Amino acid sequence: MKLINWSCLLIAASVVAFASLYAFANRSSVPAETASPRFLSNEVKATGNPSSRYQLDASASKFMAHASRSGLLWFKGHGHHIAVREFTGEAMLDPDSLGNSSLTIAAKSASMEETSDVFTAPQKQIINKELRDIVLLPDQYPEITFRSTQVTGTSTSPGQYDLKITGNLTLLGVTRPITIPTKVSVNDNQIRAQGEFSISRGDFKVKATSAFHGMVRIADRIHFEFDIVGRQ
Repeated sequence: MKLINWSCLLIAASVVAFASLYAFANRSSVPAETASPRFLSNEVKATGNPSSRYQLDASASKFMAHASRSGLLWFKGHGHHIAVREFTGEAMLDPDSLGNSSLTIAAKSASMEETSDVFTAPQKQIINKELRDIVLLPDQYPEITFRSTQVTGTSTSPGQYDLKITGNLTLLGVTRPITIPTKVSVNDNQIRAQGEFSISRGDFKVKATSAFHGMVRIADRIHFEFDIVGRQ
């Protein structure tokens, strides 16, 4: 009888041990993503694609064309400050591979206007009319666009970058490549890009005219300055 009892105990113990080993083997064979979804989620966040996209915010940005007496516009010895009031676009930044970054901007040419306080309101109206009717022709060319084709640069400190953004600028239906040196900073869900560049009037067939009241005269070099904000 004792022998039978011991045999039963050994059989029961064997069954329990086998069941435990079987359960452990099955648990170990479950794919990692099924066994620990919470851990996987953290891993993806840490090692996934870090690229971020930002929509440009014209209301929080500044995009200007500056000119001295020999610059973009000239009238009675005063310099001009032409603001681009309306534009849209997107910036993409990949901190781990800056070459994957990009920038697109579409500015409304009809939104460009004189802002210098040296001119009276009536003078500004005349300047803006000549700017539209003679120089920018917004009815025919409603947008001035830029699309990047290459981004190079370095990270100067956490969240800070010195970039050279090369791309195609289209103005008055003419497209030419330009390179824009740009300082970029990232803070939480916001990106800020600052820089300046110049273009040749002749390259884009921008008319040099002193028609109407003669308030708009365009020299060969047009200088732009920007401080643009984008948000996720």
